[in-house]
Amino acid sequence: MSRMERIYQIDQLLASRKAVSGRELRETLGIAEPTLKRDIVYMRDRLHAPIIYDRTLKGYRFESNQSSVGPTYELPGLWFSAEEIHALLTMQHLLTHLDAGGLLGPHIKPLLARLRAMLESGDEPAQLIQDRVRILAMGARDFQIQHFQRIGSALLRRKRLHIQYEARGHGEISQRDISPQRLVHYRDNWYLDAWCHLREGLRSFAMDAILEAEELGDEAIEIPTSRLDMDLSQGYGIFSGDKVEWATLRFSPERARWVAKEHWHPQQKGEWIPNGGYELKIPYSNDPELIMDILKHGRHCTVIGPQTLVKRVTEELRANLKGYADF
Repeated sequence: MSRMERIYQIDQLLASRKAVSGRELRETLGIAEPTLKRDIVYMRDRLHAPIIYDRTLKGYRFESNQSSVGPTYELPGLWFSAEEIHALLTMQHLLTHLDAGGLLGPHIKPLLARLRAMLESGDEPAQLIQDRVRILAMGARDFQIQHFQRIGSALLRRKRLHIQYEARGHGEISQRDISPQRLVHYRDNWYLDAWCHLREGLRSFAMDAILEAEELGDEAIEIPTSRLDMDLSQGYGIFSGDKVEWATLRFSPERARWVAKEHWHPQQKGEWIPNGGYELKIPYSNDPELIMDILKHGRHCTVIGPQTLVKRVTEELRANLKGYADF
């Protein structure tokens, strides 16, 4: 019997009785006295169980008059699904890397402690669980934590921001007044969806490309969520927009076994083709990120349409070959 199974039985016994003797608990669980004491200490310290030993009743019981201040007692699940484990570890990963001793530290530490207690719901310490399930952020880019805090505050307070932004494509630095709408975490990086008052339209700003951020006194304008989704979530990835086209990609039988199980876009359409390959159709607006994903498959991915995308990928491949020819 695992520790968590024992804890659930202890919880059920104490909840159904005024008090339960240590002897009855040991006999019911089939454990020795030191193990019982360790389990009760764990329930008190890690799960905040209000367990006391009542000398009058000569047994353990739940304290009925609990203070409303402080952590509440709650048993975690006996086991988490793969999705739940990933969610918990992702939350822990994001919180751990969100603040390095900055202003958010006092607020983040209790959340991390709670996550650790939830992960450590079995017989193994949380560190061993983390060692066995690892999340690697391959493309994460560094950003200024003070900008994140300032932007997050303006976002929730519904205030406009003045930002200095460096466009990745050409390196141009511009000054923008924006109305922040929502923060998005995508492919291990943070983005800010906002209304740009300079361009008079919705834009997604990479947090790591924001060089300066200052809250303004003006109220932010509100953009309905439906429009945010329409303009910024219809096309492929974070480089989406309001003009959407559909890309048709054909993968070789060798690569099809992987791609057929991959999630590229919520509206994607895929089907197997007679030669054992796989044809994937996905919506996109701007193509830089889509082209990167196409090229990583090399000869195993062929763009069928539209012709504008075929031309762009062909130009990239020719430029790549030319670069190798110079060696």
